[in-house]
Amino acid sequence: MKFLPTRVPGAYLIEIEPRSDERGFFARTFCRREFAAHGLPTDYVQQSVSYNVRARTLRGLHYQAAPHLEPKIVRCTQGAVFDVIVDVRPDSEARGRWVGVELSAENRRALYVPGGVAHGFLTLAPDCEVFYQMAEYYHAESARGVRWNDPAFGIDWPATPEVISERDASYPDFV
Repeated sequence: MKFLPTRVPGAYLIEIEPRSDERGFFARTFCRREFAAHGLPTDYVQQSVSYNVRARTLRGLHYQAAPHLEPKIVRCTQGAVFDVIVDVRPDSEARGRWVGVELSAENRRALYVPGGVAHGFLTLAPDCEVFYQMAEYYHAESARGVRWNDPAFGIDWPATPEVISERDASYPDFV
């Protein structure tokens, strides 16, 4: 695997390194030693999937506050999404900085999201499935969010969302 640092400290775009032959290819998507060598969690306690029927569906921007910070690995296993993270950690030198990458079934990339960093995505195709591995359990009392189109971030979304939950549309501005 290749761990490519992003503009958000501690976040990595992860690319597989396929070994190909006439059958197709084989590649690792997780290795405890490689994750540990990059200072990333190696114990993932929950896995979830988000299925999205329509293109231009927006989910996020979500995070969990301390003491239940939720590091995660995000991968698109069907379709394609524009995946976004925003550094909302109180003491981060990159506070307010965002990164957006395309994750797709075709490019097989994953994004490692550190705890305390907000995450969301916009589907770029219909019938998208996003797979999450979390290193912390979900704690409803720690769930937080920031508005996807907050001018404080200036996120350059590739399209205007057509489907968004009332909760995600009504998150407050970042302060």
